[in-house]
Amino acid sequence: MPLELLPLTLLALTFALLLSGYPVALVLTGVPLLFACLTGFAGFFDLGLLSALPSRLYGILTNELLIAIPLFVLMGTILDRSKVAADLIVAMGDLFRRVPGGLAVSLCLVGGLLAASTGIVGATVVTMGLIAFPTLLARGYSPRLSSGVICASGSLGQIIPPSIVLVLLGDQLGAVYGEAQRAVGNWTARPVTIADLFAGALLPGLLLMAAYAAYASFVAWRNKTDRPADDVTEVRTNRNATQLLTALVAPWFLLVAVLGSILGGIATPTEAAGLGACGASLLAGIRLGDKGRGLIAAGLAGGVGALLLSLAMRDGAAGLGPIAGALSLAGVVLFAIGLGVALVTLQRTEVLVGALRQTLDITVMVYAILIGATCFALVFRGFEGDVIVQDFLETLPGGELGAVAFVMGVIFLLGFFLDVVEIITLVIPILALSLLKTVDPLWFGVLVAVNLQTSYLTPPFGFALFYLRKVAPPSVATWDIYLGAVPFVVLQLLVLGLLIAQPQLVTALPAYLNR
Repeated sequence: MPLELLPLTLLALTFALLLSGYPVALVLTGVPLLFACLTGFAGFFDLGLLSALPSRLYGILTNELLIAIPLFVLMGTILDRSKVAADLIVAMGDLFRRVPGGLAVSLCLVGGLLAASTGIVGATVVTMGLIAFPTLLARGYSPRLSSGVICASGSLGQIIPPSIVLVLLGDQLGAVYGEAQRAVGNWTARPVTIADLFAGALLPGLLLMAAYAAYASFVAWRNKTDRPADDVTEVRTNRNATQLLTALVAPWFLLVAVLGSILGGIATPTEAAGLGACGASLLAGIRLGDKGRGLIAAGLAGGVGALLLSLAMRDGAAGLGPIAGALSLAGVVLFAIGLGVALVTLQRTEVLVGALRQTLDITVMVYAILIGATCFALVFRGFEGDVIVQDFLETLPGGELGAVAFVMGVIFLLGFFLDVVEIITLVIPILALSLLKTVDPLWFGVLVAVNLQTSYLTPPFGFALFYLRKVAPPSVATWDIYLGAVPFVVLQLLVLGLLIAQPQLVTALPAYLNR
């Protein structure tokens, strides 16, 4: 066998076993190591390269940036299990129920807001499916449009920051971009940060949300299927204006606190994720608590006050001196007390244990895949597979843009069969290394993130489709769910094309924040 075929053989074996249903982490770890040992004994692979594996794995486990992943997951699971997310869906539906096409539009807005505050696709799709699907059908929406709106809106959590996918993508991009720049002799390249990636993905995420809402509103208006609310039986609430306002404002508050602290340079993504987990616990405690609700609310107010005072003192805008310090300390004490009461409430209502277990499951899965992908990348590059990929990309027509288009096409096709985390950990180290020698890593990273959105809606393995199938009414055919997602996949590809044609849609906001 020619030596050039060895990395391609490794890639083909890995991909085949991934499609066969074996656990992803085991495939990504076992196949390359076994392949390296067999070819090493035959004299085709330098087994000494495997000595670099322990240090690489240690780097993954001690990476402070990746600590943000379990914290963001915990924030989302608490909001989901405490029904704060469900309250938002019902409240937004009440707000838009008499607007033509308003229910579909409200779901798109809710999807975007839940994306920013929870970031967990499965939880968002299931919650929206359980609450909104029967109402959509009762209001005259077709099963296909209803399915498409819920699946597309529920998957926005992977592009609208803060997002664990963006954190993982940023970590991979940062390492590959640094290596690519050093390969061309640039030792002073500014690394791409998670804050930059969050800022760059914000406008594309909002564009996707607006495109979904416009399409759903147009179809509902054209078909005249969104009948008045009084003509059908639907879920109603007996909430007053204050309760509806609370359900709408609470997620917005959490979004501004978390995302604003990152984009404003106040906190690192890991620190902001910790803030989000604490904020989610307080909001959940207020919703579920009874006697201790006042203390939790006071703790929330104290935490906000302490944060604002600290920012004012840092910027030199507060001349209160010791008084400001004392007030800030009092706010921190109130925050700690309120958080303690909220955690007791979550434990008593059995929300905390379930959220921690779900967070542990997701975190272990992500880290296991990262470890497996590191093993694969090390062996693949030991066979000089990265050189083969680079030579291939350089021969493509269209130059740099042609290479980017090819990589986007590969990611889109892989989305039919692989999970988002698997695609990131496989594609970025292999295909992005040569591209990032000349391509803007921020622009490329956001293109990848938008492209990955399609993987949740493309059969046969679109996870959003699976999640919705589990909770959809029996009268809705699986084929309708699949077909309902097609227009939204087209919208995603159109937005992707717009971002390729107009890179400033990605780069303008980060450039403004970094000026």
